[in-house]
Amino acid sequence: MLKKTLRNKILIYRRNNFKNTILKYYLLKDILKKFYFSKKKIIGAYFPINHEIDCLGILKQLEKSGHTISFPITKTGNKMDFFEWSTKDPLVIGKFGIPEPLPKKKIYPDILLVPLVAFNKNKFRLGYGGGYYDRYIQKIKKVKKILTIGMGFSFQEVKKLPISKHDQKMDYIFTENYIK
Repeated sequence: MLKKTLRNKILIYRRNNFKNTILKYYLLKDILKKFYFSKKKIIGAYFPINHEIDCLGILKQLEKSGHTISFPITKTGNKMDFFEWSTKDPLVIGKFGIPEPLPKKKIYPDILLVPLVAFNKNKFRLGYGGGYYDRYIQKIKKVKKILTIGMGFSFQEVKKLPISKHDQKMDYIFTENYIK
């Protein structure tokens, strides 16, 4: 199945089956402990749109425990950078209608929570088709070690997922029920 066809099919299914789910913070915390989570980390995340799994509650807990939160700002050429953001800070609507932080302080996350449309058992993800996260992950891996966690609902797992040479494999997939 072509990526575009699969993407449309999953997005419709996600919209029709969306539940405002509270993610189990302790599941994520167990994985993060393996990544020396006791030290303060920079967390790159996303503002949930289009019925994506909501990570905002987890971000509040992470910030309370002293970690720095960041959101992306999209740029031309399907690129983006992450900027420091606090749950107390305002967001502005970016060029795609997605809330973004003010471009105060550009930072490089240690841990990146990545939205997804679909994923497979090998931890590859299908996004919206712009390649923003794949480009960013490829770029940041040249600068530092990063832990990537794909965020989605368990029903977004598919058996067959078309993979391109630029697609970046996630270290983990985090859903409402489990971490793989």
